[in-house]
Amino acid sequence: MTDDTRPRPVAPDLGAPTEDLSSTDREASAFFSGPEDRQEPEGGRNKDYLDGFLNAQPNTPVRGAPGGELYEQIVETLREIYDPEIPVNIYDLGLIYGIDIDDDHAVVTMTLTTPNCPVAESMPAEVEIRTGSVPGVGSAEVNLVFDPPWDPNKMSDEAKLELGML
Repeated sequence: MTDDTRPRPVAPDLGAPTEDLSSTDREASAFFSGPEDRQEPEGGRNKDYLDGFLNAQPNTPVRGAPGGELYEQIVETLREIYDPEIPVNIYDLGLIYGIDIDDDHAVVTMTLTTPNCPVAESMPAEVEIRTGSVPGVGSAEVNLVFDPPWDPNKMSDEAKLELGML
């Protein structure tokens, strides 16, 4: 049997005349019938499901949220700090695991390439000082974590390209 000759399910006749149906009921009835049985509602489509989507305005990012102005300023500041052993900034290197902003307090969660990194003491302090210097940040804090451990897969494509890994 080919696809054209297969029987198709038909909605059971519930005995209600179609002229007494609301437009929603007619649309539902058309949904359960075959494509050739479907008819446009009188006067064309009442509402297109894309209308709301296409007319919606994008949400304005919250000041400290990813994509927000303060968040982006902190990211740009962190991109100015370079790992002394690798010629890539610490953000693109994947050492920054998160930036949380609450009012004017910024918390940067970061790691190092290895726990025995020679800049284990100075790098977090530099990140804290630089983050605290961003206009709009009243105080900054750095959480240094080693779980999950850093690996080269955390690097951005730009960093991989810079290091000849792409």
